[in-house]
Amino acid sequence: MVIRDQKQNLEEKLDAVINDPVNHPSHYTSSKIEVIEYILDHGFDYLLGNVVKYISRAGLKSKDTEIQDLEKAQWYLNRKIEELKAKQQGGQA
Repeated sequence: MVIRDQKQNLEEKLDAVINDPVNHPSHYTSSKIEVIEYILDHGFDYLLGNVVKYISRAGLKSKDTEIQDLEKAQWYLNRKIEELKAKQQGGQA
């Protein structure tokens, strides 16, 4: 009986760590590495970081929001493209 209780207690603790909705939500940890680690490792700025984030997590939180997630990624990518174009145009003047 004691071993069974200990096992259940450990399983509950493990489940709490794996499904931590604040630090490690399930839609953040669906692959071998968390998206934030990839973004930081590559040194992406805010805009490109959000592109990667939304593409990587598209539809994982809810299949109903997959298109919306991809549209958000597109919005951030378009914003980054416009930023780069403005810099190019400003640098050529």
